[in-house]
Amino acid sequence: MVMSSLKLQDLIEEIRGAKTQAQEREVIQKECAHIRASFRDGDPLHRHRQLAKLLYVHMLGYPAHFGQMECLKLIASPRFIDKRVGYLGAMLLLDERQDAHLLITNSIKNDLSQGIQAVQGLALCTLSTMGSAEMCRDLATEVEKLLLERSPYVRKKAVLTAVHMIRKVPELSDTFLPVCAKLLRERHHGVLLGTITLITELCERSPAALKHFRKVVPQLVQILRTLVTTGYSTEHSISGVSDPFLQVQILRLLRILGRNHEESSESMNDLLAQVATNTDTSRNAGSAVLFETVLTIVDIRSAAGLRVLAVNILGRFLLNSDKNIRYVALTSLLRLVQSDHSAVQRHRPTVVECLREPDASLSRRALELSLALVNSSNVRAMTQELQGFLESCPLDLRADCASGILLAAERFAPTKRWHIDTILRVLTMAGTHVRDDAVANLTQLIGGAQELHAYSVRCLYSALARDISQQPLVQVAAWCIGEYGDLLLEGSCEETEPLQVEEEEVLALLERVLQSHMSLPATRGYALTALMKLSTRLRGDNKAAILEKMPLVERGGPQADEEVKESQEASQLLEPAPVPTEPQASKLLDLLDLLDGPSEDSQQPPPVDPSPEGTLIHLLDLPCAPLAPAPIPNLKVFEREGLQLNLSFVRPPGTPTLLLITVTATNASEGDVTHFICQAAVPKSFQLQLQVPSGDTVPAQGGLPVTQVLRILNPNKAPLRLKLRLTYNHYGRSVQEIFEVNNLPVETWQ
Repeated sequence: MVMSSLKLQDLIEEIRGAKTQAQEREVIQKECAHIRASFRDGDPLHRHRQLAKLLYVHMLGYPAHFGQMECLKLIASPRFIDKRVGYLGAMLLLDERQDAHLLITNSIKNDLSQGIQAVQGLALCTLSTMGSAEMCRDLATEVEKLLLERSPYVRKKAVLTAVHMIRKVPELSDTFLPVCAKLLRERHHGVLLGTITLITELCERSPAALKHFRKVVPQLVQILRTLVTTGYSTEHSISGVSDPFLQVQILRLLRILGRNHEESSESMNDLLAQVATNTDTSRNAGSAVLFETVLTIVDIRSAAGLRVLAVNILGRFLLNSDKNIRYVALTSLLRLVQSDHSAVQRHRPTVVECLREPDASLSRRALELSLALVNSSNVRAMTQELQGFLESCPLDLRADCASGILLAAERFAPTKRWHIDTILRVLTMAGTHVRDDAVANLTQLIGGAQELHAYSVRCLYSALARDISQQPLVQVAAWCIGEYGDLLLEGSCEETEPLQVEEEEVLALLERVLQSHMSLPATRGYALTALMKLSTRLRGDNKAAILEKMPLVERGGPQADEEVKESQEASQLLEPAPVPTEPQASKLLDLLDLLDGPSEDSQQPPPVDPSPEGTLIHLLDLPCAPLAPAPIPNLKVFEREGLQLNLSFVRPPGTPTLLLITVTATNASEGDVTHFICQAAVPKSFQLQLQVPSGDTVPAQGGLPVTQVLRILNPNKAPLRLKLRLTYNHYGRSVQEIFEVNNLPVETWQ
């Protein structure tokens, strides 16, 4: 006998009335026990009620898998009330991971051929929700027949099911291709909207379909013109805009059909101009249509005047009070800045104002666009604006802003002296919020400006004397003092005021850097290297004074770190080399004679005494600079649609277990690569650290590349295995690539 259980409404009220989670679990467990007992007893009249309660329990997050087979029984029932709950249960409880979903294929096929609209609608909804690839292949013929059904209700659901089938099984495109042209003549809103969506899916997945549907561009243009001028269906108008959902879908399809096709683009130019000028933007519906119009103008081969109109529309979007509209405007202008730079440049003041937005996503987009707008004519004004933003910008934007200013100054600096001044101001304001590669780039830049070495070292010395807390500034200054310390002591420089500096002052300043608790290990390394260089560049015998500045540590102690090891090595190099004894010197001269080659009068040299007393001085033991490791060849690991990824490798001489990999992304295509993210993975025996990338947009047509440094520690010196995952947007598509780099040079792990 079937045990009495709660009705669905009573169950909902009792669950909502539970005061604690334990009470809720108790109610649900008790009711699930009643539902199981009812399923076992096989009550056909109340099975749909029990399954409905189970579906509610499932939506609350509790297990309901034991009701899967009951869904199949209800779907096979001849009663509509059973089929309705059974199909709903199938959509919620079944998916491709359960083999049971294949058991309803025959039931769906029978229901599609029954001719009852309500039942056909249930079967189509279920198929479009959880239909697997196998089910789509088996039922494609039945869905194709229903696309020409007399009932608009069935045709609409059949079209949406066809969209799902194309996404699951792209090779079914040929099945639905012929009927789409007939469906374009529909007057029913739902059928026409679904047909446009189906054609869009076909064109994105099949080049043959794209070529086929370019013939219907005039028909699509006429449908959109009717919507803009006379309206299509008043019941689907929103805020005075006639059927904005249909307009948006048609514009997206036109964008795909007109891309890289002159004839199709020309046939839609007049219509796009009409939509752009006649659409009301006071409400979101009109803004959505106008934004899709702008994207279509940008992607097709439109006229120059039409592209300027599109940029001006985006400029008006920047003045909108809605943050979402301003965000999409900034994102779109960033895509256009490479192809229509002069048109976007007109809206530079508005873009700069967006830097002050309190919303972090808006200010980040405004920063990226502002940096892209810098050129040789506005570099002074733009860097001044960006430096003002740098002083008060959020911490997560400070590194991007500082690196962007430095890069812009490097590319468009009117004078190198102005560039050096910009570097000093940015490093002072940014503090530690500077990317790791900025210091190396700046030292390389200063080294290349030979005529400004004296000016650079004086400015950096003065800045370092004022503040030793800004680590990037200290590193650049220490490098510059080590390289050009002799110019600092000369006391003459046309570009700066006279500055008299003594050797003791320079050494004392570097000693302050070494002893400061704010100095990072890398900063101490720069200071130690500077002291080593000054030992050969300063006047007089200063090696003893420099040795006094080295950190005092016990050699080989457990607390010794990298800078301590470097200090020990530096001290050993600065210590005077021992003078060889007379026997050692005599034997060394004999070895040098042998290297010169035997003369005509030379005799066979006497055998060398192998005893400890006669130990020779090996030539390789003489003091000399360590040999740099052989360079590791670069490696191209990825290339697709113009996007190329190259890896370059560096093994620092002082740390044999460390490998630095620089990932460089370049873009030779005609469209920007946006939202670019590179992620890496290595085995557990390695230690991987990903540095902040230089940006997330790879400009088109060989623009500035995006770089990112990977720091990999290999303490066991095991063979390196590297896996990369790339995610980005290109030509309006989201792309994700995961691959393993198998051809790494052997030098990366030896």
